[in-house]
Amino acid sequence: MAGIGAVAALAALAAAATLLDTQMYARLGIPVAATGTQVLVAALRAVVVLTSAASLGSLLNAAFLVPAQPSGTVDAAGYRAVRRAGWCAAAAGVAALLLAPVTAADLSGAALTDVLTGADPLSTFAALEEPMAWLLTGVGFAVVALGCAWALRWWEAALLAAVATVSLLPVPAVGQAAVGRGHDWGTDAAVVQAVALAVWLGVLVALVLHRRYGGGLDGPLWRRARILLAGSGSAWMLSTLVLALQLTVPGSLPGTAWGRWQLAQAGLAALALALWALAGRRGRLLTPLAAVSAAVVVVAGAMAHSVPPRFLVRGDTDGEVLIGYDLPEPFSALRALLDWRLNILLTVAAVAAVALYLHGVRVLRARGDEWATGRTAAWLLGWLVLELATSSGLGRYAPGLFSVHMISHMALNMLAPVLLALGGPVTLALRVLHPAGRGNPPGPREWLTTAVASPVARLLTHPLVALALFVGSFYVLYFTPLFEASLRYHWAHQLMYLHFLAVGYLFFWPLVGTDHAPVRLPHLGRLAVLLAAMPFHAFFGIALMSMDDLIGGEFYRSLALPWLPDLLADQKVGGGIAWATGEVPMLVVVIALLVQWSREDERSATRHDRKADRDDDAELGAYNEMLARLSQGRR
Repeated sequence: MAGIGAVAALAALAAAATLLDTQMYARLGIPVAATGTQVLVAALRAVVVLTSAASLGSLLNAAFLVPAQPSGTVDAAGYRAVRRAGWCAAAAGVAALLLAPVTAADLSGAALTDVLTGADPLSTFAALEEPMAWLLTGVGFAVVALGCAWALRWWEAALLAAVATVSLLPVPAVGQAAVGRGHDWGTDAAVVQAVALAVWLGVLVALVLHRRYGGGLDGPLWRRARILLAGSGSAWMLSTLVLALQLTVPGSLPGTAWGRWQLAQAGLAALALALWALAGRRGRLLTPLAAVSAAVVVVAGAMAHSVPPRFLVRGDTDGEVLIGYDLPEPFSALRALLDWRLNILLTVAAVAAVALYLHGVRVLRARGDEWATGRTAAWLLGWLVLELATSSGLGRYAPGLFSVHMISHMALNMLAPVLLALGGPVTLALRVLHPAGRGNPPGPREWLTTAVASPVARLLTHPLVALALFVGSFYVLYFTPLFEASLRYHWAHQLMYLHFLAVGYLFFWPLVGTDHAPVRLPHLGRLAVLLAAMPFHAFFGIALMSMDDLIGGEFYRSLALPWLPDLLADQKVGGGIAWATGEVPMLVVVIALLVQWSREDERSATRHDRKADRDDDAELGAYNEMLARLSQGRR
């Protein structure tokens, strides 16, 4: 009951804070929503943020912080956490579903009853974007709530935590930062900020409740919780800084409601940092720290209902509206090398992956174990290819030119996955990581082995499934409206990049990867799969080159790059790139597979010779005896 009272009080504070500034409607040029609608928007938003964070934190607690039984079933503390996560997810889901029509009424100035009784409310939600985002969030947390009703194993809690994390993404992906100049950076920062705040607040709440039920804050639980809190807190502060730089103009903070709330948020962040420093190693001051973090939710809700200063100062160009920045000069090889624009999300992922891999190599070598330099080089080159494809001039021009986009696509789908698969990250991790030990929560080694051996991994790495995903992605994406949608929305563009990389990795991992795959064909079968995939790339490239219809034409015409008069010619160039760059890497992979096949045959022959030397070729002797018996039987 205390938790319900705290959420209700914070929701009331959020509503009151929102009513302090009613100028948003005039500044946006929309009708003023009813006071009740404004109150509902703020209160329900606070409920969603608070309860979704509590749900995610409880699931993380059950999956990674408290011990599980040897069978994988959660213990009493984990069971309480999962059930608590279910109730919190149900509250978040209901509040988010209610926010869909309430937000539509708030943004349109219509009466809530008119929105609910309209002819097609879903079309209204989709047109306004944010209501549809709340609808998706509500459905996601409804799934989490249902899952928590039957989840009894730690890995099921981890899976539900992943679903909860994904459910947090739709709203920040279409929020204030997803509009106008710099929205590519702003969207990434907003998504990171939302997840980081949920993890930070959720883990704090989980720790407070864990201690209330008599649990101790020591051992692996506190060490892992500190890592989660330090990582999420740092991510929240950095992403908040990026958002502040994107949404403000010099000198605007004290003069606008949004700016004043931003200053208040900065003050709360400083207070939280001080409390975190005082918390020390024994988890003191967790309750005050959670209270300050909850106050950040109230302030964030008020900021979401205010107009950022940047939108009050200047308009945006077509390029800034559509892709976040302008492309004033034609694409060239020099610009591809020098005209960088970092993809924040993928750059952070690349840096983290490289750092963890190199740390693992250092640990191995420090204890005297060898690790092939070629594998390390392949891993580093794979992430370098990703960075060049998404953050160099290629990544900068890819949203505006189909031909450059196709270069990035092929690099992410064909080249980077092969290199990453040759790096053997799973093998490295299993050699470095130690088992968690009896009585401890599942550790990184258990997380990895469970994921690799899961039914989902076996399904996705099955050669036929991986082949269908790898080949079918080209045709489904480019010959349907999905491609134009991926161009118009930065979050969709990021999903497209991640899809290219993931599908490529799932395809090449069982074929040429150095890690043991859940489903592994013999070399002849792998070669057959590769040869089966090769013609589809040629057909795709030829289809693009022969088309007279423009793919994503409405978007490219709206972008209207002055130095690109013939969009169809650029598309045909992209088709040629798809054809040429699709065949060459596949041939390289075929050669690599043949080399691996030859080396494995050599190793098998060497092992057979050594065995023959040890047992005086007993296998050959037994074979000769069998032939002799057969010969005597025939007589």
